[in-house]
Amino acid sequence: MKVDFARLDRAFNPRCVVVVGDKRETDFRWLRSQSSFKGKLYSVQIAPQEIEGIKALGVENYTSLLDVPEPVDLVIVAVPRAVSPRILADCIRKDVAAAHFFTSGFAETETEEGIRLERTLTQMAEGANFHLIGPNCMGIFSPRLGIKQSPDQYSGLGGPVGFISQSGTHAIAFAHEAHLQGVDINKSVSFGNGVVLDCADYLEYFGDDPEVRVIGMYLEGVRDGPRFLKVLRKVSAQKPVVIWKGGRTEEGGRAIASHTGSLAVPQAIWDAAVKQCGAIKVSRVEELIDTLKALLYLVPVYGDRVAVTGGSGGQSVAIADVFAEAGLRLPLLTKTSYDEFASFFVLIGGSYRNPVDTGNVNRREMRRILEILERDGNVDNVVLLLTARFGNPAQIETHINSVVELRKRTPKPVMAILSYSFSPGDVQQAGDIIQKLQAGGVPAFTSLERGAFALRRALDFYREKNGAQSRLSG
Repeated sequence: MKVDFARLDRAFNPRCVVVVGDKRETDFRWLRSQSSFKGKLYSVQIAPQEIEGIKALGVENYTSLLDVPEPVDLVIVAVPRAVSPRILADCIRKDVAAAHFFTSGFAETETEEGIRLERTLTQMAEGANFHLIGPNCMGIFSPRLGIKQSPDQYSGLGGPVGFISQSGTHAIAFAHEAHLQGVDINKSVSFGNGVVLDCADYLEYFGDDPEVRVIGMYLEGVRDGPRFLKVLRKVSAQKPVVIWKGGRTEEGGRAIASHTGSLAVPQAIWDAAVKQCGAIKVSRVEELIDTLKALLYLVPVYGDRVAVTGGSGGQSVAIADVFAEAGLRLPLLTKTSYDEFASFFVLIGGSYRNPVDTGNVNRREMRRILEILERDGNVDNVVLLLTARFGNPAQIETHINSVVELRKRTPKPVMAILSYSFSPGDVQQAGDIIQKLQAGGVPAFTSLERGAFALRRALDFYREKNGAQSRLSG
């Protein structure tokens, strides 16, 4: 099927959305999910006992999609699988731009009926060149417009991230966790079985979308390997693509077949192909979020020498181990830096080797400490440790301002690592600190390990990108 990206764009930026088959049994989840949609929302439902509840939501209902009185950009289909071909036929007749089929029970069930119905949907859609999302998926999340996959997702703002997921659960969980980490979605899609539009189609669309600066993906398998790799190579040359691959084990591969009906790809082959295409592979959602965060906020990373400050002496060994395990170095500083530290550093409770352990007294000189590290010729990257535990709010604010000022004036990558307890007050304060830091362009990570490995993946990405450009120019 030839993808019409203008139609796909209408689906991701709709003016008119229709939900077909929503019901009280599911608390009208799809209509409620679109309650903040800024365009026109309609319902299609024929059951009289359901229509009353739909009207109570303030949504106009029709008994046929063909009766909706305006062009439709996106249809969300939540009907029993046996009814789905009839709804697809109406979508085609209505000339709908695209339809998201939440309906499941198709080839992923490995039943004769499920396979037959999926084949019917596929043949109908391909015959009409109709853009079908799914089936067995959560569809589109476009928060800026209020198009949601779940009622509890955020809306009203749009970030720089495009996210493509075969799993609806992962799509929703990623959106929620990334939002808490200050990494917001511009557009996201859960495409499930992907019988018509597959991951390569969404990847190509996001690759050409100027609002999407980085792309994350959760994949279990691909239907057209050569096309996917061709598109991946093209898009990775334009913007970073980070891929979390499910089914890396034999057990995971078996689970894939019953989830979306995809075929698992041997991990070694997958890893080599992804690397050759210039994309970045990760193994879990935390790595995905952290890598996207590093690529969004860090200036290009080309060196592995790191200076760390802000902690206490007891953390030094753990800090050194974590960064070394990530393939990074904490070198000695230059004599010039040590001489300058010696002119003001109070050694009680602190040390100025690397990590620069500030203790409580020296922490008051954080701006000066950061300036010394930024000037040091042995340092490629500067890392500030912050804590929301027992923190002095005024001092924390000063440190935030100091590291943001550094980020604005230095060509070196600057990042923060934030520790906090799980008390409600600490969590709230940690979220506020992360937002302030990232508003100033400084990525903030919630553990040493997450920060160190995100920095390492960014370094690998920029080194590989620089090497590829050198090979092309040579």
